[in-house]
Amino acid sequence: MDWQFVCYPKCGTCGKARNWLKAKGVFFTERDIVDQRLSREELQDLFEKSDLEIKRFFNTSGKKYRELGLKDKVKEGVKEELLDILASDGMLVKRPILTNGKEVLVGFKEAEWEEKVKI
Repeated sequence: MDWQFVCYPKCGTCGKARNWLKAKGVFFTERDIVDQRLSREELQDLFEKSDLEIKRFFNTSGKKYRELGLKDKVKEGVKEELLDILASDGMLVKRPILTNGKEVLVGFKEAEWEEKVKI
């Protein structure tokens, strides 16, 4: 099963996740979330398959998130509008994202990845 690893190359957490995948022998293709932004359709698909709240897809510790004052909007916003905002800038998206088309993991939590990524 091929995995797609969506990341920001300069992100420390993404680096840890990448190293974990390599150490576990997981085959994956890497996608830079800034150079190859996720489309709105891709984000909607990931969101629907993840069973997560839409706010979990936002990089809440990011500079762009704070600059745009998204804290309240994310809490009260309509899903469609929030997906449009996420699709507008890859730096707004929580990373890394790991997906195989069925499983969707957002952010690197080793225990969760260990459980979901069958090696």
